[in-house]
Amino acid sequence: MHALIVIDVQNDFCPGGALAVSGGDEIVAPINALMAEADAVVLTQDWHPAGHSSFASAHDGKAPYDLTEMPYGPQVLWPDHCVIGSAGAAFHSGLDTDRADLILRKGYNPAIDSYSAFFENDRRTPTGLEGYLRSRGIERLTLVGLATDFCVTYSALDAARLDFAVTVREDLCRAIDLNGSLSAARTEMQRVGVKLSQSA
Repeated sequence: MHALIVIDVQNDFCPGGALAVSGGDEIVAPINALMAEADAVVLTQDWHPAGHSSFASAHDGKAPYDLTEMPYGPQVLWPDHCVIGSAGAAFHSGLDTDRADLILRKGYNPAIDSYSAFFENDRRTPTGLEGYLRSRGIERLTLVGLATDFCVTYSALDAARLDFAVTVREDLCRAIDLNGSLSAARTEMQRVGVKLSQSA
């Protein structure tokens, strides 16, 4: 069984959004087309309370994209984005949300960020996605979405660590690429056996 995991295709990560990823809207239609090939479709949704600890605005003297140290390790500070209930947190209007078997919201704990679809950034607190996939008998995952070098990569690394067979469709992702983060992410994914693909 095979699942398509669609990571954070939300307004704030698309052009015009608070944390826009260049070309983020270009992947929506081909992701919709890919849904038909999957046994299950999971959509993840970044879902932050106002004042979340990963927002630069929550730290005096800090600017977006600064690095800070949190109890769970280094944390990039972001512009306020995907605030619960906001237009920015909504899925891109073109995304076929009706096809989703599961919508998984992450990042709602104000004290900790959650890039991965599987674990919060402490790398220990599970989201419940693994159990859902196991109960469905799913062993193979294809990951697409935003952004390649953060939420997609963290999800892919965790999925590989959990012994799923993982493919990242790089043509259906877009990256932020902060200070070489995309190259580092690709290297790390390949190191743990994630397949990087440009087409089906």
